[in-house]
Amino acid sequence: MKALFYTKYGTPDVLHVVDVEKPVPGDDEVLIKVHAASINSWDWDLVKGKPYLYRLLFGIFKPRHKTIGADVAGSIEAVGKDIKDFKIGDEVFGDLCQRWGGFAEYVCASEEELAQKPAAMSFEQAAAIPQAGVLAFQSLCDIRPIANGDKVLINGGGGGVGTFAIQIAKSYGAEVTAVDSTEKIDLMRLLGADRVVDYRKEDFTKNGKQYDIIVDVVSNRSVFAYKPLLTPRGILSIVGGKIWSLLQTAIIGGLLSRGNQNLGLVMHKPNKDLETIKGLFESGYVTPIIDRTFPLSDAVAAFHYFGTGTFKGKIVITIHSNSGH
Repeated sequence: MKALFYTKYGTPDVLHVVDVEKPVPGDDEVLIKVHAASINSWDWDLVKGKPYLYRLLFGIFKPRHKTIGADVAGSIEAVGKDIKDFKIGDEVFGDLCQRWGGFAEYVCASEEELAQKPAAMSFEQAAAIPQAGVLAFQSLCDIRPIANGDKVLINGGGGGVGTFAIQIAKSYGAEVTAVDSTEKIDLMRLLGADRVVDYRKEDFTKNGKQYDIIVDVVSNRSVFAYKPLLTPRGILSIVGGKIWSLLQTAIIGGLLSRGNQNLGLVMHKPNKDLETIKGLFESGYVTPIIDRTFPLSDAVAAFHYFGTGTFKGKIVITIHSNSGH
């Protein structure tokens, strides 16, 4: 089978599509014929091997996982003897970030990593959802459920997590301010943001406004800069971004939390709220935003495009499996 493969860290040019052995599912696994997979920032970090701190988890000198890719959507081709909830032919999607291997024609997964794909949802849409959609939901709802009328700020509203967060927040009746670059302003407004901010023209930390929930996807500011922006019951949810900001929030966020305030990192729970996101899709509240799709043969170009940071929503890689591989 074809798979996106790499053996050293670097630019996307270290990635190559090669022939590898087709995996065989264990007793508690299913074999997925992958139709689509999407790129997340974690994939980008694993290719670069940066921040260097990540190498403690994923290989100090060379990558431990030779094929990356977490978000997948496809159809089940084989099932282990202990599988109870899925059968051959089922269309599924999920986040495989605890095993990786999604940028390939086939990958194995456990039942806990998957959900049934709705018939109305394309494979490309399904591949765009798992990690970004779940992170967006958890950033808004894990500490305290978002409520009608909450004032929400989303920094990085035009990316993968941000586009989901805008839609989810609006579905709960929140008032949303979304921040991103000039080229993403129209999209954020289209998704329902009540106010949009071009960070190149306005510093949202200087306008005197306060928020009940702040979701920060890019994390390019000090946790101290966010403290005055929170209401007495405000929540700061840091999803991703620069390592110094993440470490600062992890170390100091708890100390700055007072009363009903909470400043901290979103501790991603893969697939935990996938069924909820699926329900929001089926109800028409959430639609995955896909900037571009690339075939597996052009995966290097897809990663180069991801690296520009100019994409809106998600980038999806389509994968066509052949029975002869």
